[in-house]
Amino acid sequence: MSKAVKKPAKDSQMRDPKVEEARKKRLLLTLNIVSVIGGIGMWWALAKLGINLPTPMEVAQRFGSMLSNGIWLSDTLASLARVLTGFALGTTLAIPVGFLMGWYVPARGLFEPWIQFFRTVPPLAIIPLAIVLMGIGEQPKIFVIFLAAFLSCVISTFQGVINVDKTLINAARVLGAGDGRIFAKVVVPASTPFILVGMRVGLGSAWATVVAAELIAASVGLGYRMQNAQIYYDMPTIFVSLVTIGVFGLIMDRILLFTENKLTGWQERM
Repeated sequence: MSKAVKKPAKDSQMRDPKVEEARKKRLLLTLNIVSVIGGIGMWWALAKLGINLPTPMEVAQRFGSMLSNGIWLSDTLASLARVLTGFALGTTLAIPVGFLMGWYVPARGLFEPWIQFFRTVPPLAIIPLAIVLMGIGEQPKIFVIFLAAFLSCVISTFQGVINVDKTLINAARVLGAGDGRIFAKVVVPASTPFILVGMRVGLGSAWATVVAAELIAASVGLGYRMQNAQIYYDMPTIFVSLVTIGVFGLIMDRILLFTENKLTGWQERM
């Protein structure tokens, strides 16, 4: 009799989903590091080849001087406060409105025309009107950020509700669940991935909008600093603001992505 061939433990370990997931995360992290280093290297090479760009070292030196005199910190805190306030207000209102639109047909009929109308009007186009109506203080800046975040998140929430598998809803009804329990136990969990995607899109819109608002009317902020630097052709200062926006935007997006993975762990992923 031939003995059964025993497969190596290593092969069975490689097929373990947890091992595969850990391997994929390590690969992604390695590629991310390589990509960042390669991008900085390309930036440095282009600057040295004569293209009108500051080198990474020049930008780092300007960052150090702006940090030491407090300019960077005040600008960053001002922009962060505007983004977080407008984003929080926009998503807080967008989630219940999106649920109402998806769950109740009358609410959809009342809200959808206006939401679709304002979706076709870029929030940046609202800035001049907001400044005329609200002045040049913080209110117009926060309002346009609120509008950008709201419109991104409300549509995603609405799509999440209407895309809930009707089989799940019908099964819950057969088991005796009422509308309130179905909404809390079926609709909300199934809509959560859509909501978080909408929040990530809204976050990007919030950063784009705050920079534009600060370009028009502000006395402090990353957008304001870039506008002043542009007047004096101060490229290192412009790059400091750009890198700051990108880094903080990336950190906030990673936080939302981490939250999404924790809240939607039941989803199958590639």
